[in-house]
Amino acid sequence: MTRPPEKSDCPDAKLALAKVVARLRDELARAKCDAAEAAVVERAKGLLMGSAGLSADRAHAELAAAAHRHGHGLLEECWAVLDEAPGTARVPAPACAGPAREEPASREGVPPAVAGAQPEPVRRSGAGRVVPPGLARTLALARSAQGVAAGLRDRLGPATGVDCVVIYAAAAGGGVDLWASAGLGPELAGQWRHVPPGVSVAPLRALETGLPVWLEAHGRDAGQYTLIGEPERWPTRAWLPFPAPRDTTAAVGFFRARPEPFDPATRDLLHHAVQLCGAALSGLPTPASPTDEDLCAAQRMLDALSGSVIVLTPLLGPGGGVEDFRVDAASPGALDVSGRRGKELIGVRIAENYPTVVGTALWHGYLDALENGTVYEGDPFRYEEVAAGTPRLSTFSVRAVRMGRRLVVSWERHDTGDREELRLADMQRLGNLGWGQWDPATGAAEWSDQVYTVFRRDPSEGPIAWEDLPEHLVPEDRPEAGRAVRDLLHHAVPLDRRVSVATPAGVRHVRIVAEAVVDATGTPVEVHGLFQDLTRQQQAEEELLRSERERAHQHGLLQAERALASRLQHALLPIPEQSLRLAGLHVEVAYEPAADGVNVGGDWYSAIELPDGSALFVVGDVAGHGLDAVATMAQLRFSAKGMVITGSPLVEVLHRLNTLLLHTGDARFGTATMIMAVYDPAEQCLTWAQAGHPPPLLIRDGRARYLDRPAGVLLGANARPRFTEARSRLRPGDQILLYTDGLMERPTEHLDEGFARLARTAAEVCTPGAADPLGVLLSPLHSLSARRDDTCVVHIRLP
Repeated sequence: MTRPPEKSDCPDAKLALAKVVARLRDELARAKCDAAEAAVVERAKGLLMGSAGLSADRAHAELAAAAHRHGHGLLEECWAVLDEAPGTARVPAPACAGPAREEPASREGVPPAVAGAQPEPVRRSGAGRVVPPGLARTLALARSAQGVAAGLRDRLGPATGVDCVVIYAAAAGGGVDLWASAGLGPELAGQWRHVPPGVSVAPLRALETGLPVWLEAHGRDAGQYTLIGEPERWPTRAWLPFPAPRDTTAAVGFFRARPEPFDPATRDLLHHAVQLCGAALSGLPTPASPTDEDLCAAQRMLDALSGSVIVLTPLLGPGGGVEDFRVDAASPGALDVSGRRGKELIGVRIAENYPTVVGTALWHGYLDALENGTVYEGDPFRYEEVAAGTPRLSTFSVRAVRMGRRLVVSWERHDTGDREELRLADMQRLGNLGWGQWDPATGAAEWSDQVYTVFRRDPSEGPIAWEDLPEHLVPEDRPEAGRAVRDLLHHAVPLDRRVSVATPAGVRHVRIVAEAVVDATGTPVEVHGLFQDLTRQQQAEEELLRSERERAHQHGLLQAERALASRLQHALLPIPEQSLRLAGLHVEVAYEPAADGVNVGGDWYSAIELPDGSALFVVGDVAGHGLDAVATMAQLRFSAKGMVITGSPLVEVLHRLNTLLLHTGDARFGTATMIMAVYDPAEQCLTWAQAGHPPPLLIRDGRARYLDRPAGVLLGANARPRFTEARSRLRPGDQILLYTDGLMERPTEHLDEGFARLARTAAEVCTPGAADPLGVLLSPLHSLSARRDDTCVVHIRLP
């Protein structure tokens, strides 16, 4: 089956408009270039007229003669004249301008380019400024930001001691991006490729204020700014913003190994250099990842590839959106519709040179690949050229992959026949389907290649006749399929059913859709059909059904276990409804279960009065959840209580509990943390020991602090642990919190931050006379949908 020819992606009106826009854009670019050149020439003529008293025609003749004498063009000579003029602001160079040239100063008021003076090794201009020879020319000849940085270092180094130059540009999302560097080294350049907003660095300060930043004492400067690179290597640095008509967008850093401050002459020279390089960089793209070095590496890689492959850099508009794409690297075999090949494509802009691409599926594919990192590989794309003459149709298969902030784009050109055949083959392969047609009168049949793959049949055996099709099905499908085939062949009844085909490679689940073409008498004369292999889909449906059943069964088991564990936990660990009075202390207990899930945690507590009138407080946390955790919790709780009641010291109790977990012989009992404290009312002293548990929090006089933790490790983790006791004397009004880690842990928060937050909150809410401090402490847990651990808290207050 063939498809009708595809319509052009661009209607006639759009084509006509694209042609007009392309022609006007070209004319506008030429007009801008001509105007910029004329402005430079007129300024140079005006300078000569004012300084030497020449007429306009005479000044133009002098400039032309000097250009001929120096062996370069008129525009380049004008730039050299303007560069030599003291106090003359530099005009931004037009894109078509040639490189500038430097000449030494000559007789008063007349630029040496016109006066015919010979170059000197070093010249001075302005307020005693020493300008290295060739600086302006080097910067004008630079074709990249990297070339500008290298030129600044090479030309300024001997005179100023600068051995590293770094250029940063304002990033679209805030902060700064490394534009270019010379002398920084690849490792440092990689580390400082992007500086986000909020980081105190000198280039960002220079961009924000528009003022230079002089760093001349690295000890003091390190306290104010984060320094790039080693302070000892470059003890003095300067960051100067580019002069711009509106917002400053870039800054140059000059790094020196000299420790002495920048003298006035050096500062003046650096200001002059930044003015020159600001003009040199005005027409270059702002930095993007990968850096220039990476682009060079990408170009070297493309040089080894065959076919058409390019690297596109997105160009952002005023609103921050992608306005165009520019070709920054190309393979030698890359060929576009206009006949440009290889390096001739570098610098070409997509929207400007191929205007009918904008707004198409290809253009949106580029944007999606750039934004989301998806690989774009759409249907063959038809492009209609709008160059002078008859529009030319071309069809391409295009693939785009993101590389950092750029795109790697490859394409292959097809003629119409190849495109249709490729599309049909891809459709059958991707859909795992094929077509067939039959002549009922002659029995002649034809299958596409994919049908043989669906039936796992050797093409040399030819297609299966419709009458014989039921014989190739599994036995249970044959009766119904046979009737459906007979109705199709004799009565032209359409067929659409799923069957199971017995093939040499096993059973395949196939959907068959067919219809008959009839003659004037209603007799079928031709049958068209489609076969789609649904084996993977059938297997996936069966696997999904099996998984759903297993999930429902497992969910029921877990729900039953949770219910049982919860009942056991409440039976073993009752939470009192009102405050307890133990050994003269007011004690409150709170327990907060995990937010979701079917697991019950192993957090527990114990608060009892001992036979000698003292009080015992225990808080523990068993690793794991469910019945196993509840069983371990019960064993530890009752064992600890029993040993302390019979007079065992706290350290001895922890040793015995550790031995109990190690030698139970059941892996379900695992490990646990615990804190045990005994309060002596006579001495108002709290003696406590811990096993890998968070320390008690003491609230005294409106301030909260954690008690110093004695030695102790996780129970059940070490055969020879070391436990010690600690003693703390309490004062009237003191409050103590014993708790499990669920009180201060958050999924995305560092543990130290959790401890600090708990201390701040406790100091605020655990005040004399507070109605419900535990309720306030636990209330933030209710908003944590991802809370996975239980929380147990014991609040002790000495009246």
